Amino acid sequence: MDVKGRTAFITGGASGLGEATARRLHGAGARVFIADMNWDKGGKLCEALGAGSAYAIVDVTKTETVKAGIDQALEAFGAIHILVNCAGTGWASKTITKEAPHDLDIFKRIVDLNLIGTFDCIRWAAFHMQNNQPNEEGERGVIVNTASIAAFEGQIGQVAYAASKSALLGMTMAVARDLARSGIRCCTIAPGVFETPLTGFMAPEMKQAIVEHIPFPKRLGRPAEFAMLVHQIVENPYFNGETIRLDAAVRLPPK
Repeated sequence: MDVKGRTAFITGGASGLGEATARRLHGAGARVFIADMNWDKGGKLCEALGAGSAYAIVDVTKTETVKAGIDQALEAFGAIHILVNCAGTGWASKTITKEAPHDLDIFKRIVDLNLIGTFDCIRWAAFHMQNNQPNEEGERGVIVNTASIAAFEGQIGQVAYAASKSALLGMTMAVARDLARSGIRCCTIAPGVFETPLTGFMAPEMKQAIVEHIPFPKRLGRPAEFAMLVHQIVENPYFNGETIRLDAAVRLPPK
């Protein structure tokens, strides 16, 4: 699907991987709707992008704001052709410590944000995508989710995060098969460790310890490289039902 003239709905689109994706797709001629919790960053990004961009406060853990955001995108641009799910977060806590077991409410919160929030956006976006006019390949929409290599090699303390991200992997093929009859594709990217606002808080020595495990290129990933893959997935019609590692061949150690 050529992104030019299409509309992309991007959750977590005001910063990090989502912002890079918004900039990439908009630069290629797409209209972008940024759905994020940060009003200041989202507004500034729209100012920077200019025409063909819009923004709304969307909390993916609250279905009413997801639906409202989708409705606003439809009102602004008439259709949604591309959904990129970048909203999510991590948490560090072991299954048990000597003092207590893992906080169950926190586990539920991470799953609610990373997994259920992603699916809520998928179901509402796909519901409207099915009404799009198909292109010459019969495509009506493309969905790209963001997992993590922690889905494959969850580290010590990543139990909630790894569980939520590995569930996205299992969901990808099922969603792709569900939506095939409507001409909607679904893929998931599993990034390695990228330079984002979250890793920006890491101490330099912690970053260096991570880099030591990365074969090549021996550095953290750049958000623009994530956005490049999103663009390729959207434009390559044979990408479907697949989870793609984007990690410079790293395999996470236990800790």
